[in-house]
Order: sequence, then structure tokens, then C-alpha cells
Amino acid sequence: MKSKATLEANTIAVIGAGPVGCTLAAFLARGGAKVILCDINPDLVNPALDPGITIEGAENLRQPVSAICTRVDELAPYRPSVIFLTVKASAIPLIASAIESFYQKGQLVVSWQNGIDTEAEIARVLGRMPVLRAVVNYGCGLIQPGRVRLVFHHPPHYLQELAPETRPAARALAETLTRSGLTTEHTDQIVPLVWRKAVMNACMNPVCAVTGQTMQQALEDPIIVQLIDSLLKECIRVARANEIALGWDYYAFARDYMEKAGPHKPSMLMDVEQGRRTEIDFINGKFIEYGRQAGIETPFNTTIRALVKALESRPGS
Repeated sequence: MKSKATLEANTIAVIGAGPVGCTLAAFLARGGAKVILCDINPDLVNPALDPGITIEGAENLRQPVSAICTRVDELAPYRPSVIFLTVKASAIPLIASAIESFYQKGQLVVSWQNGIDTEAEIARVLGRMPVLRAVVNYGCGLIQPGRVRLVFHHPPHYLQELAPETRPAARALAETLTRSGLTTEHTDQIVPLVWRKAVMNACMNPVCAVTGQTMQQALEDPIIVQLIDSLLKECIRVARANEIALGWDYYAFARDYMEKAGPHKPSMLMDVEQGRRTEIDFINGKFIEYGRQAGIETPFNTTIRALVKALESRPGS
């Protein structure tokens, strides 16, 4: 496995120039990595090279990346040691197939994404050996290409490998991220950590997408907050029925955490506003899937997913 020094010195690719990807790319570049930012939309990646990515809000910095490209296969000549996926989960199969065309033993591929089982989707194509999963604890929005509003940053972030043989490299990468300013802990409990975050995403993101409200507005609405609470309780039932260890006090923790979100538009609302496909299938869709597996009815998740799907299928979306 690569040493800490090798991981820090080698090229790192970030696929996706949305707010999550731009934030990751800017911090890694500031930390000294050679960062290649890739996105199919040239208007999104061009500012990252000149004048650089601007982060403002909870953290403030401006940092250019080393190079940009608009096709995943254009990353091949750079021979990146680590490839981060920050795109919507629905794009994973296509992107993983593109990576497969130039993948070399020893490269790491990290799901730096929301949703349940995103790492499994990557592993279907590339196998388990190179795949890592992260839980990301910052919220952000794109003000304009290359300019990100970082609404909150609540480290640590978490990282775990799928294959035990990759553990030393995963630990080294966590230290590289930490030195860049994104404090990251290596863990052997990534599945419950993914679910702890996914439950809150399943409660807030689709509700805001359907109502057009920010998180704060939704939580302050006496009617809408009842729907959020019902989704929260239903998701917790599904998790526990599948023996996911959320913790005995998770309900109170989740309510308290969400209430601190403030006037933030979650990514699903921004996707709906801009006519893009959402991640609903990897969030609420997964609770429906795992509920069925455990014999748990999921009427709230089923309904909210249907409403978001209806918004996705509107003419012009």
C-alpha cells in the first residue's frame, strides 16, 4: 500500500464540480495536493483553474486547482492515486465504467456522497479492493460556478475501506484530508454512520424539495414538522429492523441536529429548482427497499418519493 507521503504527493482527482466537489477540491489543493477537477460542464470547471475556487461562509479561502477536464477518461494520463466521486449517486454506474477503462491496481476510488449503498454501486463495477466510503459533514451551495457558500462545517468526516487490504491506504488518506483542513477519522463503523446521516437526509431533503422551503422554514412550520417527525420515526424503525446501530438516543440527537441547520436549501431542493434528477432513490428509496426486506411498511417514505419523482418528471425537468 502507498505510504502517507506518497498519498499526499500524488495526484488526486475530484469528479463533480458542484458545491461538494468544489469544496473538497479547494481544501485538498490548499493542502498541497495536485488536484484535477472533472465535470461534464465546462462552465463549472473553468473558474476552478482561474481565478480558483472561492469558499465563503463557515470557512473562507480561494484556491485554484492544478488542472481541469470534462471527461472522466481524460483523467487517465494524470494517473491519479485517489479518485473522489462527488456527483449524484444516480451517475455512479456510468462514471465507474469510465474509471474501469483506465483503472490500475493501487488507485483508490472514494464515494464522497450522500445516500445509502453508493459504495456498493462503485464496487459492482470495480470490485471491493479500491473502494472507500466517506460520510461528509458539511453543507454547501453553489452561488455561481467555482464559488461556494459553505453554510456549515461540522467535522470530523469519516472514511472506511471496503476491503481489509486497503486499510493502511484508507488511514493515510484520512490523515491527508485532515492536514488539508477537512478533519477526517478512519472508522470501522461506516455503515451506521452512513445511516445516521441518511435518516436525516431522508427527513429533510425531500420535504424541502416538495415544499420549496429551507430547512429552517420546514422545521418552523407546525404542519410540515409533523411530516418530518413521521419520516424520522419511520426511518429509525427501518434501520433498527435491519440491525443498524443508530444508538439508543438517536431520535433526540437527530431532532437537535436538524434544528441547527438554519436557512439552508438542501441539494434536493436545488436539484428540483434547476430541473435536475435528484438522489431520491439512494435516500428514501433505500428506506423503502430495506423496509421491504425487513417486513416494515414505509408509507411516508413511499409517498414522499412519489412526490419528488413527480417533480422530476415535469415538462422541462
